[in-house]
Amino acid sequence: MRNEVTEAPDNTAVRCALWRAMHVRVDAPPHVLEDEVGLRLVDPGPDWPKRPDMDPEATRAFRAAMVARARFAEDLVAEQAGQGVTQYVILGAGLDTFAQRRPELAARLRVFEIDQPATQSFKRRRLTRLGYGVPEGLRLVPVDFEAGESWWERLAAAGFEPDRPAVIVSTGVSMYLTEDAIAATLRRIAALAPGSTLAMSFLLPAELLEAADRPGLRTSQEGARASGTPFVSFFSPQDMLALAREAGLENARHVPGSVLAERYFADRTDGLRPSSGEDFLMATV
Repeated sequence: MRNEVTEAPDNTAVRCALWRAMHVRVDAPPHVLEDEVGLRLVDPGPDWPKRPDMDPEATRAFRAAMVARARFAEDLVAEQAGQGVTQYVILGAGLDTFAQRRPELAARLRVFEIDQPATQSFKRRRLTRLGYGVPEGLRLVPVDFEAGESWWERLAAAGFEPDRPAVIVSTGVSMYLTEDAIAATLRRIAALAPGSTLAMSFLLPAELLEAADRPGLRTSQEGARASGTPFVSFFSPQDMLALAREAGLENARHVPGSVLAERYFADRTDGLRPSSGEDFLMATV
């Protein structure tokens, strides 16, 4: 029997899940995303709001950015499902809860969540314990990246049909990958069936951030380094578009984080806005 202590998500996945819950509990409605399922998965105990990385004021812009990118991805999936796309791949899924929160939409899709084996084992166990289970349409795909496993091969083994279009979403992942690894992923996506769509977030270099957000980026970098998962890749929008087009994604385009801010936060009266610094690469095959 495997030791459950080793079956745990990384700190980043936990923090993101808790920030999504904090948005519901601390920020005024309307909520950009309502997600307390991740909190139940983590089960951090009653004192979790007292964690230093959960300070309600210090983390306002970060949690706003977190829910904005998740909502953006889910709006894209809903749009594509409406056009007949039936496969949804989440690269670096962490403790994503789309399938649990949006069961009526997930039922129209085959959802493939790709992440490290420890995260997937933890999530499978917690979903079962909480009564959600893992339905046929949800595929938790463990990939041991450190051992050199191919996410593409594991995805195919899990039932992905490469000759059918898919939505591929990757948020909060590219900063941990080398440029070569990102380019290899983009080349693989460029070879997907016509009608497929990619949405991938990426971090801007500090000099392109608004001045007020630069200290937050430094804090995030220091925290990531201390956790053993340092940020290694930053891109200007022009460089990211060039990388995508070199990989064969000729229809690549840039979506600034400010677009998400305007779409989801424009009419708020509490001043809640996402931090700058994380933009999206969008591409169609």
